[in-house]
Amino acid sequence: MSRSKSSALLLVFAYLLIFQARASWAAAPVAAKDRTVILISLDGFPAYDLEDPKLPIPTLRELMRNGSWAKSMQPINPTWTWPNHTTMVTGVDARKHGVLYNGLLRRQDDPLTVKVDPTAPKVEMVHAPTVYDLAQQSGLTTAQVDWVAINDAPTISWAFPEKATPSAPLVKEMVGKGLLTLEDISNDGHPSIVWRDQIWTRAGSYLIKEHKPNLLLFHLLTLDSTHHTYAPKTLASYDAIAFLDSCIRELIEATKTAGIFDRTTFLVVSDHGFRRVEKQIWLRNVLNGAHIGPEVQVIPEGGSGMIYVSSGRRKELIEKVAATLAETEGVARVVKESDFSALGYPLPSSNRQMPDLVVLAKPGYGIAGERKGAGPAVAATESPVGAHGYLNTDPEMQAIFVASGYGIKKGQRLEPLRNTKVAPTIADLLGLKLPDGESPISEALQQ
Repeated sequence: MSRSKSSALLLVFAYLLIFQARASWAAAPVAAKDRTVILISLDGFPAYDLEDPKLPIPTLRELMRNGSWAKSMQPINPTWTWPNHTTMVTGVDARKHGVLYNGLLRRQDDPLTVKVDPTAPKVEMVHAPTVYDLAQQSGLTTAQVDWVAINDAPTISWAFPEKATPSAPLVKEMVGKGLLTLEDISNDGHPSIVWRDQIWTRAGSYLIKEHKPNLLLFHLLTLDSTHHTYAPKTLASYDAIAFLDSCIRELIEATKTAGIFDRTTFLVVSDHGFRRVEKQIWLRNVLNGAHIGPEVQVIPEGGSGMIYVSSGRRKELIEKVAATLAETEGVARVVKESDFSALGYPLPSSNRQMPDLVVLAKPGYGIAGERKGAGPAVAATESPVGAHGYLNTDPEMQAIFVASGYGIKKGQRLEPLRNTKVAPTIADLLGLKLPDGESPISEALQQ
C-alpha cells in the first residue's frame, strides 16, 4: 500500500473516531441534578379538542411533532381539579391520596354541616408520597406555580401560589427586581382569570430563568373558567386555547434563555374534559320538594353531586334520598357505598370526606345547589354552560397528555392511558421511583 493511501485511511479512521466520540457525547445521559421536568397543566382541556386539525395551538403541535402524545388520558373519579392534579403527582387515585374536593371537606355532626376548605395545608390533605417530595428528599429542587393541594408544602423549594401574598419569598424577590408589582397580585378590581394566568406565566418564566428547578409544577385556569361560563366548543373556548398556547411558548423560550432547553422535558396535561350543559338539576330544591330537610346536605360538582346524611336516621334517609333522585329528571344514576370501590372512590369508613351517596347527571344536565326564588327544580339554563364531574369513563371527560424534550421519543402517538402514569413518568425522568405508583409510560421514554 502506498504511503499516500495509508495516510488517507488513517485520516478517515481518525474522523470516524471523532464522529463516534461526538455521538457518544451527545447520547450521554444528563445527571438528574442537571435535568428539568416542567409539568404544565391546562385545566379543563378536553382530549376531543386535539382531534381538530385547525385548533389554534402551534406551540402544542410543535411539541407533539417532536415528542409523544396520547389520543386521550383518563382521569380518576371524581373528575374534578384537585383530585386529578394530586393523582398526577402521586400516581395513585383518591382511595390512597385522599383528595376528593378542591380543598379539604370539613364535616361536623349534630347538626350536620359540610364545607370545603381550600386553605388546608398539603400535609393535612395528601396522604400519599408525591414526586416533588421524593425529588426534594433526593437533593433536587422543586417549584410550583398555582398548583393545587399543595398549600405550605415543605418539600417545595419555590412557590408562587394561587393566592400569592406580598410576604411570599418569591413574590418579594420578583418585586425587588422590578418584575412584578404588588398591584399585579392584588384582587382589587376583580382581575380576570386571563390576567392571573399571565401573572402565573411571568412567575413560571422567572423561576426557570433564575432558579432552574429540577421539577416545576405549573397550572393555568383560563380554559376551565371559559368552559364553565360559555361551554366547550365555542369561540370563547378556542380563544382561551390560543392564549394558553402562547403561555406554553413563553415557558419554552425561558428554558432557551436559561440555557437548559436541551435537558428539559415538557409534559403538557389536563385534569379532565368538559360537557355542554343546557339544564340544571337544583339538588337542594329536589330534596325540599320531597320534604327532606337539613339532615341531608349536598355539595354539587357539575356532572355529579355528593350527598351527606345525618347519622341519626342514616339508613332511612339514604333510601329516601336515593328513591327521590332516581325519579328525578336528568339523573343518570345514584351510586351507593357498595359501588364506591369499583369507581375508585374511598369508603366513608376510611375517608371521612366521602359522602353517603353520589348522584350522577345525564349528558346535557348539570347538578347545582339551591335555586333561589320560584321555579322548577330542574330547569333550562339561560344559555349553555360547561361542566365536568361526570364519570371518568365518559368520552368527553378524557384529558390530554403530550410529552416532548429530553428523554422523550419523537413522533410517537400513544394509546389512551391513565393519569396515574404521569407521576411515575416524572419520577423516571428524574431518576426517582415512587413507592406505590404504576409503571412509567415506557412507550414515550428513550431507553
